[in-house]
Amino acid sequence: MLGMNDNQEMTSSQDESYQTASPFKPSTILKWLVFLFIIIYFIISFFHVPLLTGLGKYLVIEHTPEKSDLIVCMGGVNIERGLATADAYKEGLSSNIYISKEKLPDGYELLEEKGIKYPEEGKLLERLLLDLGVPLSAIIRSNLETDNSWDEARLIREEVEKRGFRSIIIITSPTHSRRSWLTFRKVFEGTDVRVLSFPSKYSEFRAEGWWKDRSYLREVLFEYEKLIYYILKYHI
Repeated sequence: MLGMNDNQEMTSSQDESYQTASPFKPSTILKWLVFLFIIIYFIISFFHVPLLTGLGKYLVIEHTPEKSDLIVCMGGVNIERGLATADAYKEGLSSNIYISKEKLPDGYELLEEKGIKYPEEGKLLERLLLDLGVPLSAIIRSNLETDNSWDEARLIREEVEKRGFRSIIIITSPTHSRRSWLTFRKVFEGTDVRVLSFPSKYSEFRAEGWWKDRSYLREVLFEYEKLIYYILKYHI
């Protein structure tokens, strides 16, 4: 019995010694976690402005405008994109402007049945361009609906190939410019068509300070979500 007691005491002593020597005690782990949290907090506090600015800048890609066969005015935000498109046309960057037909919203057919006239987004954009001095003869309209940038780029490739165009300018919002350009570059892969990005200067988005505006905060977060989705799905 004495031998058994001695063995139990030795085992207990060894366990206590191991627990004391182990660097992975809960209290030790907690201290390291707190220390790590403090370090991360100070890094983010000190570098959050350049980090967030970098995130904003990454979404924007702008090339030097060159005379091209076609200006593509991306649908979705008519005013800022329409103004930039009209400017590009008047500057002689192209004599052709492409406007997509966006997917009609739910309930649109019911309005037509009731005899209520409600212009679709593409028609509103066309009206804006005409009022800004763009002739109707310069506008190319598609009769096929699109509801995302990928489908829009594919339809435009068909139009470009049909007309024998060799260069296009994409006009869109700053935060949408990188995804648009990457999408068009992927869709036109294997062709000799030059694709340039020309984000609208009429947007009030600025890479410095976008996180202070709730609308741009949502816009940037949503754009990164879509960018990741496009990378995974379309390998842009």
